[in-house]
Amino acid sequence: MAKSGGKGINLKDKLDGNELDLSLCDLYEVPVKELAGFPKATVLDLSCNNLATLPSEFCSLTHLVKLDLSKNRLQNLPSDFGRLINLQHLDLLNNRLATLPVSFAQLKNLKWLDLKDNPLDPTLAKVAGDCLDEKQCKLAAVRVLQHMRVLQSELDRERQQKLQKEQELEKKREAERQAREAQERELRKREKAEEKERRRREYDALRIAKQKMTTQRRREAGENQKPSVSHPSHPLKKERSWSRILLKMFLLLLLGALSTLAVCRVTELQHQPVCVTVNALYEDALTLLPSHEIFRNILQPNSQQ
Repeated sequence: MAKSGGKGINLKDKLDGNELDLSLCDLYEVPVKELAGFPKATVLDLSCNNLATLPSEFCSLTHLVKLDLSKNRLQNLPSDFGRLINLQHLDLLNNRLATLPVSFAQLKNLKWLDLKDNPLDPTLAKVAGDCLDEKQCKLAAVRVLQHMRVLQSELDRERQQKLQKEQELEKKREAERQAREAQERELRKREKAEEKERRRREYDALRIAKQKMTTQRRREAGENQKPSVSHPSHPLKKERSWSRILLKMFLLLLLGALSTLAVCRVTELQHQPVCVTVNALYEDALTLLPSHEIFRNILQPNSQQ
C-alpha cells in the first residue's frame, strides 16, 4: 500500500495488463518499493500528482518502457536517470525542469520525448523544440539525446583533462617530493661527512696533544735525573781514566825506585854491583837538584843518629 494524502492505494487495483496508472492520486512521493514488485508493469503513469523529486532508487525500475511524469512539480531528475535504459517513451510536460542530467544520454532506446511547458535552459529548449505531434516528439527525443551525448562527451573530456591534470600534478608533486628527499639525503650525507671529518680532526689534534705531552713529560723526567753539575763528556772521562792509570803507574815506578834506592843505601846490599850503580845514579841526581840536601837527609844512613 502507498500513502498519498492519507488515503491508501492498492497498486493491484491500478494495474491493467502491463500498464500501471497512478495518475491523479495526489502522490507526494513515488512508492518505489511497491513498484519494484511489479516488473511486468512496463508502462507507468504518474501524471497529475504533487511529485517534486524522484528518489535515486526510482532509477532501479529498469523494466519501464513508457513513463508519464507530466503535470507534476519536478525541479530535477536523479543524476543516474540514465539507468532506465529500456525507456522508449518519456513525458515530462508541465514540470519545473531547467536542465536534464548528463546520464540522460544513456537512454539509447528513447524514441519519444515531451519537454513542453518547462523553464528549460535556452540552449536545451532550442534543441528540444516543440512536441505538438508525434513527429516533433520523436525528433525532440533524437535531438535531445544527441545534445546530451555531446554534453556527456564534453564532460567526459573535461573529466579526462582534469584527471590528466591531477595525474600530472601528482607526478609533479611526486617528482618534487623525490627531489626534496634526494636533497635531504644529500644534505644528511654531507653533514655526516662533515661530522666525520670534524671528529677525525679532533682525534688527530688530541693524539698530537697527547704525543706532545708525553714527549714533554719524558724530557722533564730526563732533566730531573741529571745532576746540577754537568758531567764531562765521555771522551773526557776516558782521557781522565787513562791519566789516572798513567799516574798510578808512575807512582808505582817511583815508589819502586825509591824502595830500591833505600835498600841500596841503608842495607848491606849497598856494595852489590846493582846497588853501586843505583847509588851512583842517586849521587848524580842529587847534584842536579838544588834541594839535594833535603833528599840527602831523608835518605842519610841511620848510622849518624
